[in-house]
Amino acid sequence: MKLSIPSFPDGGPIPGEFAFCVPAKEGHVAMADNRSPELRWDGLPEGTLSLAVICHDPDAPSRRDDANQEDRVVPRDLPRTDFFHWVLVDIPPQFERLKAGADSDGITTKGKKLGSTDHGLRGRNDYTSWFEGDADMAGAYGGYDGPCPPWNDERLHHYHFRLYALDVKSLGLDGDFGGSDARAAMEGHILAQAEWVGTYSLNPKVMTA
Repeated sequence: MKLSIPSFPDGGPIPGEFAFCVPAKEGHVAMADNRSPELRWDGLPEGTLSLAVICHDPDAPSRRDDANQEDRVVPRDLPRTDFFHWVLVDIPPQFERLKAGADSDGITTKGKKLGSTDHGLRGRNDYTSWFEGDADMAGAYGGYDGPCPPWNDERLHHYHFRLYALDVKSLGLDGDFGGSDARAAMEGHILAQAEWVGTYSLNPKVMTA
């Protein structure tokens, strides 16, 4: 089974079109187009009854107290944790791709709706927890929302887009589930998986390194 993302090379930088934030001359960052990238696949194994897509960033800071703070940095050697950007399951196996913008075509304040779509079941991404306590942005963020790592992070972030071929039509999840829940539900049902990785940073020093 193969997965490809035509908009950027495997291991290469993600264009700002597919990010939540882009660099700005004033205020460090600006809101971006936040489109979900096109995903193409082929070679599904025999017996595939559904597909799932998970995108996660394993370079997210384990502590957020330094994030986006003037005169401070998020140290490169700070322990890191997963941040889920896209959780989509129960994708019909007859699909051969997800078009660009299929699961996000702009920033939806307070998040896109969780639950069923015509291309699968949206789970909750981790902007849900990131924006907790923010009166303007807090909400349940479903589906895809792109990169927006701290602009003062010394580490380049890597975004792992992973496609799973599954032997069940549905994982039996409802709309209020996250990436870890989807991973747990897939255990014992994965026939094959494929991955494409993109990189992103909002730190000018990292971007030019």
